[in-house]
Amino acid sequence: MNAVAEETRHRVPPRSGKAVRLKAGQSIRIINTHGHQVVDTWAFNAHDLTEFLSMEHMRAAIDRVIPKPGDKLVTNHRRPILTLVEDTSPGVHDTLIAACDIYRYQGLGVETYHDNCQDNLKAGLAELGLTPPETPSPFNLWMNIPFANGEIGWEKPVSKPGDYVVLKAEMDCIVAMSACPQDIICINDGAPTEAHYEVF
Repeated sequence: MNAVAEETRHRVPPRSGKAVRLKAGQSIRIINTHGHQVVDTWAFNAHDLTEFLSMEHMRAAIDRVIPKPGDKLVTNHRRPILTLVEDTSPGVHDTLIAACDIYRYQGLGVETYHDNCQDNLKAGLAELGLTPPETPSPFNLWMNIPFANGEIGWEKPVSKPGDYVVLKAEMDCIVAMSACPQDIICINDGAPTEAHYEVF
């Protein structure tokens, strides 16, 4: 049986987080099932959670703000942890914006608890018996944050249903994903949904 035949699709429920262990050489396909869902994505060294995918180190390594297929995504130790192998979407992602948290929603006027990506990261890792040492800035798949003249915008995703990215593990790692619950501004087109992933 080949690797593709052994793929199993898993669900990241709306507004929730999941995490999965990858061995070096394995790949994960993260799927924008309904086309307008941002998926905050992290990767941690499986043997040392203090080493993790770092957006600020990655931008310096690839000499651009948004990675393209073939780019190696590096850690805060400047070592490759993932390679972006394939991207069927227009390639509009974000590496600038921090994960949403309770303080972000308080700033947006929410007075009660609101699901958020920081807590989703913690919940996803907790299912594996792990606790993140911090919340690194995520690779925000399909998040559309245009920037020009020193200013940023907040726009709807330009991806379509079924778009996906494939990330290959360059070391044993843990990939965590949050189906972003942001429903105050338009980055999920106002309606957070599920996403899916496959490991092969």
